[in-house]
Amino acid sequence: MSAPAPAGGAETVVVKCGGSGALDVQRLCEHVAELTAAGRRLVLVHGGSAEMARLAGQLGLTLRQLTAPDGVVTRYTDAATLDVLTMALAGRVKPALLTALDRHGVAAVGLTGLDAGLLRARRKKAVRAVVDGRPTVVRDDRSGRIVEVNAALLHGLLAAGVVPVVSPPALAEDGEPVNTNADRAAAAVAVALRASRLLFLTGAPGVLTDPADPASVLDTHRLPPAGEPAPPWVGGGMTIKLVAAREALVGGVEQVWIADGGAARPLAAACGDGPGTRIVLPEPAPVGRTSP
Repeated sequence: MSAPAPAGGAETVVVKCGGSGALDVQRLCEHVAELTAAGRRLVLVHGGSAEMARLAGQLGLTLRQLTAPDGVVTRYTDAATLDVLTMALAGRVKPALLTALDRHGVAAVGLTGLDAGLLRARRKKAVRAVVDGRPTVVRDDRSGRIVEVNAALLHGLLAAGVVPVVSPPALAEDGEPVNTNADRAAAAVAVALRASRLLFLTGAPGVLTDPADPASVLDTHRLPPAGEPAPPWVGGGMTIKLVAAREALVGGVEQVWIADGGAARPLAAACGDGPGTRIVLPEPAPVGRTSP
């Protein structure tokens, strides 16, 4: 999945831009311009749930979600939903980011996972979900899990001083597009690039112990051991971000942060000088004990 990082290159930071509509695009792009001018290599990975919902409403399409037995919520993606996803991300969200970056003097290239096989995924043949309280197996979902990232393509763009702006869909093994979670895509990209930091920008100032109280933000959140449930106050979109954070950390990314996409300097946490929650792996099991 990964390629060797360029010798002597600047550290790479991968930023996942929230798709909930809470992102301040102008502040983000202004901060990207500042950091790239200072020599940092940045990759933006974006979703677009708010724009998807708007476009689906205009087209009269109802979007659906699937809840896995462990509580993780994913988007149900049939053929029509995949069309809306592609149009919303590649036709609305990405152009808005690219034009805003250009206004701030940032050279950027917009890519989906289909471009040069940037994101390759294994399509899920069956998805286990809980529907009306009963376990159900969904077999027509057009989504997949990323198994390969064309890191050489991204390294080439970064070496040329270009900011890649990446989004789903990905390319499945049968050559057809599939949806893939943008948070987990960002983690896969960060691992493939051997990034030093991965930053998730969201509508909250970080991980909250009380979702209704922004003041309950944690400076550090230690993930539970694999197989153990998340704390009861972790829910909604934060659940999948923490799944992606674990994947990034296990894959070798040095630091993972969750911070406010609407902040005046939204990338400050990735630079070590701003608010947000740092995500860390569980403490190692004591010597002589094995994890359950």
